[in-house]
This record gives sequence, C-alpha cells and structure tokens, in this order.
Amino acid sequence: MPHQGEILQEAIKRSGISITRIVEELGITRPTIYRKFKDETLDTNFVKSVGQIIGYDFSTDFTIVQSSSLPFVTPQPKQHVTHAITPRVTNAPKVDSDAVSQLLVLQTKYIALLEAYNELLLKVYGPK
Repeated sequence: MPHQGEILQEAIKRSGISITRIVEELGITRPTIYRKFKDETLDTNFVKSVGQIIGYDFSTDFTIVQSSSLPFVTPQPKQHVTHAITPRVTNAPKVDSDAVSQLLVLQTKYIALLEAYNELLLKVYGPK
C-alpha cells in the first residue's frame, strides 16, 4: 500500500500542475517537496495546502490507519476541568554586568578598527 508521500506525489502528477508552481505557492524548495514524497506520514496543514493548490481533497485517499497520523476530521472537544490557576510571576533574567562590559570593550575596539580602516582608505584612494 502506498504511503502518504506517494499518495501526495501521485495526486500532484494527476493534477497536471507543475512542481515549480506548487513549491512557489507553498514557499518551499523543490528538494523539500521531493523529501515529502518519501515521507510515510505528512503534516495535515501541508497536505491541505497542496490540496488547495491542485484542487484535490486528500481525505478520501487516506485509510483509517493512516488517518491516525493525519487527522482530517476535527476531534470532539474534551471536557474541561476548571482549576484555580495562580499566575506565575517570573523575574526578568539579570544581565551579567561582566558580559555587558565585555561587549562595550569589543564595541570600542570595533569602532577603532573601522576608523583605522577609513583612514587607510583615505590614504590609498584619497578623498572623493
């Protein structure tokens, strides 16, 4: 039995829509979609996006076993149990003053290097 990637690949072939168009609309690369063709299970949103592009409903192609990893039916909402929730207070992490001073030293050195480079350019090429 073909897996989900193979089913996706066959549906794309039957649609006649080019892989180039599909990857452009999805915002992915060609190697990515070819890797998807080799995957046994695929992300639901990815399959739905491809289905919208090629005008195909994949929910009829996946068996019950496969639908456990690729649900097309929205699950029934679970009953919620309400609990008293206490807000969690987190303090912002303190910035290490040693790290800040090291960054300032590096910034000063970088600026000095840029100024020396600028002077060298002026000596070599002259002012414009």
